[in-house]
Amino acid sequence: MQKFASSLRRLTADGDKLGWCRHQCFSQLTQRQSSIEESESASAAAPIIPAFNNSSPLYVGPTADKILSKMQKFASSLRRLTADGDKLGWCCRQCFSQLTQRQSPIVESESASTVAPIIPAFDYSPPPYVGPTADEILRKRKDFLSPSMFYLYKKPLNVVHGKMQYLFDENGRRYLDGFGGIATVNCGHCHPDVVQAIINQITSIQHSTILYLNHCIADFAAALAEKMPGELKVVFFTNSGTEANELAMMIARLYTGCQDMISLRNAYHGNAAGTMGATAQSNWKFNIVQNGVHHAMNPDPYRGAFGSDGEKYAKDVDDLIQYGTSGHIAGFIFEAIQGVGGIVELAPNYLPPVYKSIKKAGGLVIADEVQSGFARTGTNFWGFQNQGIVPDIVTMAKGIGNGIPLGAVVTTPEIAKVLTRRSYFNTFGGNPVCSTAGHAVLKVIERENLQENAHVVGSYLKERLTTLKEKHEIIGDVRGRGFILGVELVTDRKLKTPAKTEIVETMEMMKDLGVLVGKGGFYGNVFRITPPLCFTKEDADFLVDAMDYSMSRL
Repeated sequence: MQKFASSLRRLTADGDKLGWCRHQCFSQLTQRQSSIEESESASAAAPIIPAFNNSSPLYVGPTADKILSKMQKFASSLRRLTADGDKLGWCCRQCFSQLTQRQSPIVESESASTVAPIIPAFDYSPPPYVGPTADEILRKRKDFLSPSMFYLYKKPLNVVHGKMQYLFDENGRRYLDGFGGIATVNCGHCHPDVVQAIINQITSIQHSTILYLNHCIADFAAALAEKMPGELKVVFFTNSGTEANELAMMIARLYTGCQDMISLRNAYHGNAAGTMGATAQSNWKFNIVQNGVHHAMNPDPYRGAFGSDGEKYAKDVDDLIQYGTSGHIAGFIFEAIQGVGGIVELAPNYLPPVYKSIKKAGGLVIADEVQSGFARTGTNFWGFQNQGIVPDIVTMAKGIGNGIPLGAVVTTPEIAKVLTRRSYFNTFGGNPVCSTAGHAVLKVIERENLQENAHVVGSYLKERLTTLKEKHEIIGDVRGRGFILGVELVTDRKLKTPAKTEIVETMEMMKDLGVLVGKGGFYGNVFRITPPLCFTKEDADFLVDAMDYSMSRL
């Protein structure tokens, strides 16, 4: 065993199972029952292992305690754990399987949810990490970065490497990424085609300015326009979703000559002055002037006053126009699936009547696709397409660049003309490197059929989560579509009391098992599951099994 242990050069997050192997390997040393157990009555006595007419040779090696001590020292001396070491743990169990054929009654009686799930195999090892530790980074973060920045988990995770749907920490431990950088990494972490396209461009020219010609921005704009319906073909590039929504709201006000905008309660559209007005959650709003935005009732099928009756919610928009404005408005901005708000999909039959009301009042309809766009919903490339309308303006970011800071506003040629009234300029919008990355993302989504994968695997994942709801009373709702899913936790299904503490505990346990997910919603009690679109059914199973295992221990 010592020679075997010393020969191991790598060990993954599942390497703690080596201790389990050790325990099983020496199980033959525990065949003698204590005299105390023998003296107990038949009904209370512990069962005794059947007689076996064979004697093992005299053992003269080190004691179990000494072996355990050496194995612990060996484990603590490892600087890093690799991604494919989990297969090594599997090999260990197989090599010594002949010594572990007898399971104790306790193990046999355990249900599937009490057996810790194992992360799927992944044939990749990250390069050695030689950077600062998590503690060192945290100290610098506290000293030099904004105190408004927060982090998930009691002990912040130091993510140093990514590959497709997996992330690696400073020790080389692998995690299944069920959050995707907040619905951003659509193609997968460090997708080779996206990375190579960026490298090729950055070695040619990193930045010039849109005052000069460059094919990157033009090629990407043309490719993006092909993914849009109707006359949506003019593209303005930005650096973020907030900036895209700011520009879209300004365009709507300029085009209509009106100032009043309508947004939805529970919405999140950004954190700049204008978009903060459209955002409708107090958690994300500072006490600054935010005028000209009216917030309509949120068509939330789970917590809303009218359940899934979209037409009743739509009536509220019409009432807002009639009683809260001059009767003429600049526009209406919406998320097809509210991301920060807790993955809330708009109630069926809501948008078509709202669209008519907005048009009647002279306004423009703005679809915020920052989180739901770029094939994430699976059924369509854009979230608004699931609602049966074609907006006047579409905003996007996050998944557009697979992690590159990039955003865009797409509108019609007629509406786009309003920005010629003055000079509109964006230094980094359409940067050659960012444009190249965005164009590469579109190609990968198409070539690898990621929209179909989001639909098929996302539907499977939702089905499994819905089944989990039947088992765990704490799950109040499972919602969303494709790879933008929400699981809302409540302590009382009837009262829908937010399970704020329980969701944090569950997230911690899932992280310890190797699964990362986000959380959101106004009460912070909703799991946000927005993985890379290359997620597999095996990944989906592991995520759900980890959630099941963790909830069983609350």
